[in-house]
Amino acid sequence: MSSSKVSVMLHLSAVLLISLFVAMASAGNFYQDFDITFGEQRAKILNGGQLLSLDLDQYSGSGFKSKNEYLFGRIDMQIKLVAGNSAGTVTAYYLSSQGPTHDEIDFEFLGNSSGNPYTLHTNVFSQGKGNREQQFHLWFDPTKAFHTYSLVWNSQRIIFLVDNIPIRVFHNLESVGVPFPKNQPMRIYSSLWNADDWATQGGRVKTDWTHAPFTASYRNFKANACVAGSSSSSCGVSTSASTSSLTDQQSAWQNHNLDAAGRNRIRWVQQKFMVYNYCTDLQRFPQGLPAECRRSRF
Repeated sequence: MSSSKVSVMLHLSAVLLISLFVAMASAGNFYQDFDITFGEQRAKILNGGQLLSLDLDQYSGSGFKSKNEYLFGRIDMQIKLVAGNSAGTVTAYYLSSQGPTHDEIDFEFLGNSSGNPYTLHTNVFSQGKGNREQQFHLWFDPTKAFHTYSLVWNSQRIIFLVDNIPIRVFHNLESVGVPFPKNQPMRIYSSLWNADDWATQGGRVKTDWTHAPFTASYRNFKANACVAGSSSSSCGVSTSASTSSLTDQQSAWQNHNLDAAGRNRIRWVQQKFMVYNYCTDLQRFPQGLPAECRRSRF
C-alpha cells in the first residue's frame, strides 16, 4: 500500500474516533475534575478547588486521577515540585489507560539531593510496550515556582512541552510497524511516592525521612480535549468557550506540529539539557535501534 493511502486511512480512522467524543476546553477546578486515589489526608484540595497538594511521608505517598477519560487533546498543568532534599522521591504526572496492553504518556520528576538538579523522565507506552525513555535536566529550579507541563496528543504525534517549549516529539509511525496510542482513552494521573531503590543515582542515594513530609503542588489545570462518554456526536462543543474560539483551540492541537521556531527550541533543549536518549543507547539495543529512532528526530 502506498504511503499516501496509509496517510489517508490513518486520518479517516482518527476522524471516526474523534466523532465519538466531545471536546472540552476548560480551566479546571480540582473538586470537579479529579478524585483522590490514595494517601488520605496527604492529598488536599485547597482554595476552593484552585490548588491541590500531595504529601509523601515514611508511611505513604498520595495521588489523584481525573474523572474524565480523554482521547486526543492538549493537557496543561502547573506544578511546583518538592523543594530541598528530594532524593528518592518521584512526582509522576501522566496519561494512562488500563490493562496489559495499556497506552501511557509520562512525565516523571526524579528528585535529588539539595543543590543537584531534578531529572525529568519521559516515556511513551503503546499497546503495553514502553522502553522509550528520554531524560532531561531543566533549565530552571522547578521547586521555586510553578511551571507549566503540557502534552499535545493528536493522531499524528505526541509533543511534550515545558513552559510551552517543546522538549520531545513522538511521531505516529504505524506505517513502519510502530504502535501509536490512538484507540484507548486515557485518564490523567499524578502521584508523589518513594522510589529510592532506583530514582536517584540508580538508587545509591536514599530518601532522608527527616525532611518529610515532602510536598508537590498543582494549579491551573486546563484540558482542551476530546472526552470519552459524551452523548454528543461532535468533537467541537464546549461549555466554556465560544464556538469560534473552540474551533481555533481544537485546530491548534489536532494539527499541532513544530514550526521552525519550535524546531530551534527543541534542538536547544536536546543539545543542552538531555541526559539520556534511548535512541542513542546502542548497548541497550545491540540488534539495532527501534524503528522510530531510525525514522524521525523531531
